[in-house]
Amino acid sequence: MVRLEGGAFRMGSDAFYSEEGPVRVVELAPFSIDRHAITNREFAAFVEATGYVTTAERPLSPDDFAGAVLDDLRPGSLVFVPTEGPVDLSDWRQWWRWVPGADWRHPRGPGSTIDGMGEHPVVQVSYRDASAYAAWVGARLPSEAEWEFAARGGLDGATFAWGEEPNGPEKLHANTWQGSFPYRNAGAAGWVGTAPVGTFPPNGFGLYEMTGNTWEWTADYWTDRPDRRASACGCSPERNALESVARGEGTPRRVLKGGSHLCAPEYCLRYRPAARSPESEDSATTHIGFRCAR
Repeated sequence: MVRLEGGAFRMGSDAFYSEEGPVRVVELAPFSIDRHAITNREFAAFVEATGYVTTAERPLSPDDFAGAVLDDLRPGSLVFVPTEGPVDLSDWRQWWRWVPGADWRHPRGPGSTIDGMGEHPVVQVSYRDASAYAAWVGARLPSEAEWEFAARGGLDGATFAWGEEPNGPEKLHANTWQGSFPYRNAGAAGWVGTAPVGTFPPNGFGLYEMTGNTWEWTADYWTDRPDRRASACGCSPERNALESVARGEGTPRRVLKGGSHLCAPEYCLRYRPAARSPESEDSATTHIGFRCAR
């Protein structure tokens, strides 16, 4: 881990997506954060030591999917599948598929493997899975503010983790989509999909792939605008999330940070420290990983 002294910084952005603003000053106590995302090798050691079974390996509950046939409730998760050509970018279902048998050992489904990928970030892990690993190593998931502070690497207010220069084929700073999304990708430094941790240059704090490669779980519950940390009744984001579940409105959502190898400027310019995305706690996909904090 890398020890960071914390302090005040400008969090968020008013220049891109509405859920990132407003820019506000946040003060943090000192904390430590992993130098890179948790790898397949590290997660395998956890599973071997504990016998842990991930969310994607557990059968779906019939109570959560009324009317579904048993065959549709087999364990699995979401897998990115490139399209054959240009499509309507407002419909994510055209490039995401539910694949039975997809899990952290088989990230693209049966027949796929992580052999030879021990130093790639583990994917197909839910919030529950990431939290369980963190607890096993005596750590936790970072807060959204801690994650963003760390990603900025001391460049307070900069657009990217490395400054203002765009990420492109002439000078690659991060593993992001290189081509036309979602059908043509030349790969970043030759990597189509995840790259081994430490492949791309570190930020000013010596942290690797804080943007690009994989989205990363944080501990924070999602709110549409980060300044709305409490409702008119004084409810916290956590209470609001749990009450929505009690009303039958689905699984609580947490904040993802960092963007991934699937981010492209024309679709998802979110490989920036301020960028954020909601994800249900039980989701596992081919482009979500995590790192730990203390």
